[in-house]
Amino acid sequence: MRRTGRDTRAARATSGATKDGRREPSRRPPASKPGPPAAEQALAPGLYLVATPIGNLGDVTLRALDVLRGVDRIFCEDTRVTARLLARYGIVTRLGIYHDHNAEEARPAILAALRRGERVALVSDAGTPLVSDPGFKLVRAAIAEGLPVTAAPGPSAALTALILSGLPSDAFFFAGFLPPREMARRRALERWKTLDATIVVFEGASRLADSLADMADVLGDRSAAVARELTKLHEEIRRGPLAELARHYREAGPPRGEAVIVVGPPEASQPSDAEIDGRLRAALAELGVRDAAAKIAVETGLGRSELYRRALAIRGEKE
Repeated sequence: MRRTGRDTRAARATSGATKDGRREPSRRPPASKPGPPAAEQALAPGLYLVATPIGNLGDVTLRALDVLRGVDRIFCEDTRVTARLLARYGIVTRLGIYHDHNAEEARPAILAALRRGERVALVSDAGTPLVSDPGFKLVRAAIAEGLPVTAAPGPSAALTALILSGLPSDAFFFAGFLPPREMARRRALERWKTLDATIVVFEGASRLADSLADMADVLGDRSAAVARELTKLHEEIRRGPLAELARHYREAGPPRGEAVIVVGPPEASQPSDAEIDGRLRAALAELGVRDAAAKIAVETGLGRSELYRRALAIRGEKE
């Protein structure tokens, strides 16, 4: 995933109220004309994808609480987990189950409720729904039928680990959980080996040391970070080369809970003198000495003055 200022487009908000006073799922009241508090307005019909805390219950957003109070029903992976969050904030909305084992049965019932104009929220046990959690097929089916779908964004373990890792975050690739079997895991790593991006994956505690060792072997001993217990009292971010991290967790044993592994992009390789001269010759066939040197400087990161001298020497060979 790449995020740059050039690619970003500012969202333009429109009026958020329908004629009957309900708020559209993807709209908000204009800031210049504040209406009644959100809790006093009825939510519009639709499917709401609501992010929940990844550890610290205080990280839930005000809008998430508003939505969870206002919908007709909340579908979650584990009612025991979601019930703790609801109890903390005095929310009594009915709960239903939606997970990998009952999705084929539950999905038609949820879609039927949406067709009737009901308001339904989907949450995961922790973090943002659909990110390595159930829900993709439900959202795809709702969109295909033209049913309203929106999100109440919030906590994400992947993004939290990324920004705490100290590794480049301008371009990153999130791959969910690594394959549990070694051969499949190494094949996946081979496919990602040449990505010019930071890699973010989830891994279970029992496979953490083995996965880090496979990463060091396949990707090279890159800089990495292992994030655990994020936002909790015993939050841990361990940083270092992949081989060193693998050795630590092999000696210390499996840690508690799941982990997020963040691996830095490959080191940029320095082109050889022959490759640099070849690029300069190709550029000089179309450009002047100064422009050719500038072009190759951008491509390689090498100093423009040195490239200019080399370009002059190559041009002199032809004269």
